[in-house]
Amino acid sequence: MFPGLKPSTLSGSYRKDFRNRDKIDRIKEEAVTNGEDEEDEFIGFASLPEQVHRKAVRRGFDFSLMVLGDSGLGKSTLINSLFLTDLYKDREIPDTADLVERTLTTVKKQIEIEEKGVKVRLTIVDTPGYNDAVNAEDSWKRVVSYVDQQFQLYYQAESGLNRKNINDTRIHCCLYFISPYGHGLKPLDILVMKKLHHKVNIVPLIAKSDVLTPKEVKRLKTKVLEDIKENDINIYTFPECDSDEDEEFKEQDKALKEAVPFAVIGSNTVVEAGGKKIRGRMYPWGIVEVDNPKHCDFIKLRQMLISTHMQDLKDITSEIHYENYRAESLLSSEVSKSNRERTKLKRDSIANLDKALETEQLLQEKEAEIQRMQEMLAKMQAQLQNNPNSQNGRLGNVR
Repeated sequence: MFPGLKPSTLSGSYRKDFRNRDKIDRIKEEAVTNGEDEEDEFIGFASLPEQVHRKAVRRGFDFSLMVLGDSGLGKSTLINSLFLTDLYKDREIPDTADLVERTLTTVKKQIEIEEKGVKVRLTIVDTPGYNDAVNAEDSWKRVVSYVDQQFQLYYQAESGLNRKNINDTRIHCCLYFISPYGHGLKPLDILVMKKLHHKVNIVPLIAKSDVLTPKEVKRLKTKVLEDIKENDINIYTFPECDSDEDEEFKEQDKALKEAVPFAVIGSNTVVEAGGKKIRGRMYPWGIVEVDNPKHCDFIKLRQMLISTHMQDLKDITSEIHYENYRAESLLSSEVSKSNRERTKLKRDSIANLDKALETEQLLQEKEAEIQRMQEMLAKMQAQLQNNPNSQNGRLGNVR
């Protein structure tokens, strides 16, 4: 299903384990060749990565992807192109009159795909109706609510008795589609991104980049990055390569970082060019190839999303975004518990209301008496300061 996808790359954190396993196998072969006893040289815990890999492959992987952006930017087409499937066979395109009153909804599609023994339970969350209505100021509320709901479902499952088979529906990545017809981010784009960037990994995309020239694509990318930096929006950042990574992987990682925001083109149509059948779009002036890195960043997006950084997206969701939500939930539960205790104390105090009122009245009377004494003392001190000579004279006469 995934062209060029290797089972080990689906779980990026296991990439080193495979290299270490190859090294261990070579050492074993050298030991056997040299006549050394293998049992004397190895204890056995070097096979732990293999055990983890077998267990992970047997269990399978979950990945949830949200696509967000204006209607007509090719979100459905890009998803079908990424995963070589047709998730929207029965989709109905609404009329223009319906779009005016249309509100945002969330549509979830789930499929299970397998490649070379590796199973991925893929969840695609689409948001039809986003920014379609005349007043789209509240479009972000339903999106944020859906993300929080998935956190809440996972939190409840994690806090329950049976935690063995938890269905992870948390959103691991949000592909945010930016219109190619503007001059950077729109105010709504900035608002929605700022509402979401602490809850989900945002990967910005420039949709339908084939309507732009290469210079225009470069200019729009620069403008989008400037808007993101100016408005303090946190998009997904690629982790730094380890020092022991090979040079080829470092170059690939550098190319992926420089491609953000990804300028993408989606197409499910196969056209013929030069005797070869390719996926692309045919125009009077030529053919735009989806899988050609010179035409768009589709290959880089697929490589990042599936081959190299899928596990990192999941780790950040689990270790940062979900932990932030969990901490807020625990804090709010403590606050509600404190409020309940305060309410109980108020109810108990009402039972002895008469006694409390009498005590309060006595305290007020004491405070008033202390205040009167302080005022009298202040007046006496003022008189002494105003007549120091007469006081000294009286003291002299006494002597």
